[in-house]
Amino acid sequence: VQLQASGGGLVQAGGSLRLSCAASGRAISTYTMGWFRQAPGKEREFVAAVSWSDGTYYGDSLKGRSIIARDNAKNMVYLQMYRMKPEDTAVYYCAAGVADIVVVTTSYDYWGQGTLVTVSS
Repeated sequence: VQLQASGGGLVQAGGSLRLSCAASGRAISTYTMGWFRQAPGKEREFVAAVSWSDGTYYGDSLKGRSIIARDNAKNMVYLQMYRMKPEDTAVYYCAAGVADIVVVTTSYDYWGQGTLVTVSS
């Protein structure tokens, strides 16, 4: 599976942004799809995941300020973020995996290249 994240950019604090992840090479319908982020000098952090059965999971950082969704027909995954804060600034990565534990990077076998999100104060 090849993953291509897009939609990053500069947004003001309090604003919204939607990230997209386009998958190719294989259908994503049987994969858990996740979003992680990594700020400079920090470890990669779980943001959200959607299972093959459409169960959704959110990390503490963006819980209540984000929605993850998948469109299997288009082989796409989305992350809508709201009320963004400067501390949301990071490179955001989409990932695909089949393991049951969705919050750790080791559960994912395929990674996109990342898209930079910058939130200005």
